[in-house]
Amino acid sequence: MTLLRAKAPLRVSFAGGGTDVSPYPEERGGAVLNCTIDKYAYASLIIEPDGRSRTKVHSLDYSLSVDYPGDRQAWAYDGKLDLVTAALKVLRPGQPRKEHSDSLELYLHTDAPPGTGLGSSSTMCVALVGVFQHYLREWWSNYDIAELAYRIEREELGVRGGRQDQYAATFGGFNFMEFGRERTIVHPLRVPAPVLNELAYRMLLCYTGTSHFSNDIIQRQQAGYTAGRKETVDALDATKQLAIDMKNALLRGDLDTMGALLDEGWQLKKRFTEGISNELIDAFYDRARAAGAQGGKLVGAGGGGYLLLFCDPRRRADVQRAVQASGGRVVDFGLEPNGLQTWAAGKAE
Repeated sequence: MTLLRAKAPLRVSFAGGGTDVSPYPEERGGAVLNCTIDKYAYASLIIEPDGRSRTKVHSLDYSLSVDYPGDRQAWAYDGKLDLVTAALKVLRPGQPRKEHSDSLELYLHTDAPPGTGLGSSSTMCVALVGVFQHYLREWWSNYDIAELAYRIEREELGVRGGRQDQYAATFGGFNFMEFGRERTIVHPLRVPAPVLNELAYRMLLCYTGTSHFSNDIIQRQQAGYTAGRKETVDALDATKQLAIDMKNALLRGDLDTMGALLDEGWQLKKRFTEGISNELIDAFYDRARAAGAQGGKLVGAGGGGYLLLFCDPRRRADVQRAVQASGGRVVDFGLEPNGLQTWAAGKAE
């Protein structure tokens, strides 16, 4: 039996989130600034060449195992690992060639659960694509991998959302991404090491103790944009410009401006639709600001999850105490320059 592994990094989004959600990017063009962090989604694949073409999946996060028979017609979306079911439907050949009729066993794990805003579901999808690329010996580019992960989650499974999570997990590092009707362009940013070190020291990643269901929030955002709701359209347009401005501030090393733009972006994001924030999140954020945070935002669609705060280093300890007093938890993290990685881990026992 052969063992393959893949890992893909989670991301934090600084600006532009929401402008990557259709139909906005196809009609007006979207732009996002994000980076990956040293939290990951892992997929381990054990291959047994027995000709039975069966698949068994173990989610270590949910303590759940699901058996998939060789007949793909029997695979159903039943609320048990539906993302994995969608990935297998797309990635596992319907009429497998002899060399791909193996029995497969998958072990899945993420460093952050779904609903926390770090893009964990999309990142897991990228890890699945990566480990199957290795197994199937496909020569997919990073763009191919990201688009395949997008198709699995958004089209096959029907989960609403944008494209930034799949591209961030695949490419890794600091990226400025442009989304249009015909294509996505990823611009890796060459940020000097002293700026990256200072930026990492100024950021606090805080778990608010709540989670969110982004599908509902994104559906309301899409409906508002499609209906021509002026506040939604104007806020998305301003958010796209803010992503450009923040990218420029980062490349100049102007981190104070970047912190101020984070706050501006959070105020804009709350205008996309209702449900982006709530009284608990607002109180949490206001308390951090009063303690010295220059700016911040929820790193996902909204409603809960992780809050990214930007601090003057002299006030970092004050902000951390305010977060803890509000019932939050500061999570240690570092910046991750690499994207999806796959490797052969030898023989499975």
